[in-house]
Amino acid sequence: MSVSSLRSDGFRSVRAVVESHARSQPESTYLLAVRSSRVVSFRQLEEQVDLWRKRLGALRLEPDDRVGLLIEDPLEFSLCFLSLLAAGIWVAPIDPTVNYVSGAQLNERITNMKLRYVLSDRPVPENTKVQWRELTSHWPSAPEDHHTTPSNDSNAGGVILASSGTTGTPKIMALPTAQLLYTAQLVAQHNQLSPADRGFNPLPLWHINAEVVGLLATLLAGASLALDDRFHRTGFWTLVDRHDVTWINAVPAIISRLSVLQDTETVPERVRFIRSASAPLSPTLLRQFEDEMGVPIIESYGMTEAASQICVNPLTGPRKAGSVGQAIGVELRVVPLEKTSSDALAAPNEVGRVQIRGDSVIRHYEGAGYDDRFDHEGWLDTGDLGYLDTDHFVFLVGRSDDVINRGGEKIFPREIEDVILGVRGVVGAAVIGVSDDVFGQVPSSYVQLEGISEASPIEDVQIATKEIHDALVAAFSRARRPVSINVVAQLPAHATGKVQKKVLGTGSVPVLFQEHVS
Repeated sequence: MSVSSLRSDGFRSVRAVVESHARSQPESTYLLAVRSSRVVSFRQLEEQVDLWRKRLGALRLEPDDRVGLLIEDPLEFSLCFLSLLAAGIWVAPIDPTVNYVSGAQLNERITNMKLRYVLSDRPVPENTKVQWRELTSHWPSAPEDHHTTPSNDSNAGGVILASSGTTGTPKIMALPTAQLLYTAQLVAQHNQLSPADRGFNPLPLWHINAEVVGLLATLLAGASLALDDRFHRTGFWTLVDRHDVTWINAVPAIISRLSVLQDTETVPERVRFIRSASAPLSPTLLRQFEDEMGVPIIESYGMTEAASQICVNPLTGPRKAGSVGQAIGVELRVVPLEKTSSDALAAPNEVGRVQIRGDSVIRHYEGAGYDDRFDHEGWLDTGDLGYLDTDHFVFLVGRSDDVINRGGEKIFPREIEDVILGVRGVVGAAVIGVSDDVFGQVPSSYVQLEGISEASPIEDVQIATKEIHDALVAAFSRARRPVSINVVAQLPAHATGKVQKKVLGTGSVPVLFQEHVS
């Protein structure tokens, strides 16, 4: 499928999709807020789109203007986000979990993203250099000579986002609405979504995953989506059952927390699958979860630059544990780590650099400094290392700047992390390279354990670390094992589950217990 074929389907804009469903199934539920039980039908969504059109006219906003969204309530964010896209506005979601006590914390982001306005559900921070509008404020009537007319051009407006910044300075990128709809259509088709489906999304809506995989794929399918403010372990399966959920949008950290049932919990039979994204999923955890819970996990791989999805495992048919699946709607290739020519490709099962291009992939970053990420043929170097097997399944081994060079031998952190994550009770793991006088670098592991805190008895921690130690000794030669197991109360991570390894490397994360690995 291409962007042009998407246009021929009639969905030229978000507004066209909303109007289509408002006519065909006006009273069907589109969004449901599980904490307030507030429900929005497709008819009510269309009313919200019309309301926001008037509000934007009152602000004298035009298509292609850029507006930041700093909104904590997931339902209010969703309605505002979709309404602005429907009006051809460029939307820049801002993380609401940060306590912006001063405008100085926002001004750099506002400047980098070239925002004209910020719409928020909180008062304006002091010294903020942008026009600010609270959702609770009185909205003046639009001048008679000024109306914001939503565009039918799918390239009008879109989303302005920054990369997670796990590997350096965040990169600013603009994703046109056409790119978002193209990827959302691929997601909806792959997941076989229909109006009978209801997804459950506890992931942050200011991230591309929840926006495309959650909101837009559900919208295109005419399905419904249950929204939570974040992941809550207590009562999770009861909540899923109560709201007739058929699929769950998750990350490995959530799947790990759900891998052991509490008290009298049961997994509702109507749950078709759990989609996993944003971080590596341990093959051992995947197998254990599927065997014990009876729900398939569909592991995927994406990035902001590709509007959320690059690869995904089949929903039906053979899947491969440890693989992020096959490329969907994009071209993907693996080139040798030491590339010798422009057309050189890595052999099957040979680790190399993962590159992508296609209709869902950006052509450039905003600003200078990242031109080297694209070659003259339009291939984007993702920064990820991995390999393709003979069935064209993609296996990732880590980031290019995560590779540990131990005396000339390259060690990929993911292979060690997968072993640690396969130990029951481990909910998070990260391996980084630390300086060594003899070998230059050696691996060191950091782990987060279920139920372990600063107040936990040392004996409980030692039992867990012994299991990790034994698993590492069984899996790796001494040269490839991490030199230590560092237990922390909480791994530093983004809301999407990606561990901030650079933070671990600073030594600023308190270690509760350390065991050296022989």
